[in-house]
Amino acid sequence: MITGVGCVSPFGIGRQALWDGLARSHCAIARVPWLPGQCNAGALPEQALEGCFSANELLMFDRSTQFALLAGREALDMAALDMEAVDRHRCAVYMGTAVGGSDSLHSAYLDLYQAGSQTLAPWTVPRVMANAAASHLSLRYGFKGPAMTLSTACASSTQAVGEAYRLLRQGDADIVLAGGTDACLNPLVWKAWEALRAMAPDTCRPFSAGRRGMVLGEGGGVLVMETLAHARARGARVLARVLGYGVNSDAGDLIKPSVEGPALAMRKAMADSRLAPESFTYINAHGTGTLLNDRCETAAIRQVFADHADRLQVSSVKSAIGHLMGAAGVVELIGGLMATLQDRIPPTLNYQAADAECDLDYVTEGARPARVEAWLKNSFAFGGLNVSLALGRAGEGEQ
Repeated sequence: MITGVGCVSPFGIGRQALWDGLARSHCAIARVPWLPGQCNAGALPEQALEGCFSANELLMFDRSTQFALLAGREALDMAALDMEAVDRHRCAVYMGTAVGGSDSLHSAYLDLYQAGSQTLAPWTVPRVMANAAASHLSLRYGFKGPAMTLSTACASSTQAVGEAYRLLRQGDADIVLAGGTDACLNPLVWKAWEALRAMAPDTCRPFSAGRRGMVLGEGGGVLVMETLAHARARGARVLARVLGYGVNSDAGDLIKPSVEGPALAMRKAMADSRLAPESFTYINAHGTGTLLNDRCETAAIRQVFADHADRLQVSSVKSAIGHLMGAAGVVELIGGLMATLQDRIPPTLNYQAADAECDLDYVTEGARPARVEAWLKNSFAFGGLNVSLALGRAGEGEQ
């Protein structure tokens, strides 16, 4: 069960900022002044983090850790947990990240190679380490169960949610903070992606003819996940159910996506949910805006759903906020919760014209009123990694 959500996105701090931006079909992709050249990306508004942390905390927290802590606090506030009543040994933290503390690593490189410093700050390692966000969440809230960090590129946070679901289902925890964070809008990461020639010079146009690649973004998201028994015992409001989880590796190409891997992940998630494919009416797509990824994802959806694919609604939140790397999956999932909490499907923005090989309903006219009972969240990553989650509306009496 999902009982709380919190996020930081290019729309600002908080889930409502994300939902409002998507509902109004706003695009947060814009020029980022601190990046080299004419770079468009999904960046948090410049002054948004001011006053959120003390000077001493800022010494220890990379930007990505700040995102995670803000999202975690919002999620826990929404879940209204009585922290004195929970068994903290049965509370876990599962977080995903693609690049860890890359902002701090970039700063360390500048100190070492540009400024010629002979030493680095003693907090460099604690800021840079990939597990910093999960560990700081565990420390802040006294969660003494496993604090795990998953780094599976763009699938990191979606897989963190899936593994949290497994942990809860196996009875090894009562509560899990699950999600992901990445702050990759620095010249180090930007130039690395630029070298791959995978980034669009303008904006993100998933599934559209004329799309020119992905657009980087930054942010973080956290879900409070609980067992049904634990949520019921404390009278918690359930926002949504995680119904199934599919994960696999292509074991094919490190960068080139496949059709078969994503198709198998979706099939596994639906089989785990025990719902028929026809029960699903919405897919929150990976939808990066690259030529090959969008065609492969479309082909995989058609392979899995056959004739029902023509009745599916498919959208990509990346069109509004960019690609948040390891945080992409969970922030997009929070955006997708509009479908069951507000009866509105988030749109695919910046669509220009149809691509003959991307021939599904991509919700291009703006946020669409619709009642969704069950839906999929897809995330596919470099390394041939494929993750799909099946989610559903909260049951009667749980909302």
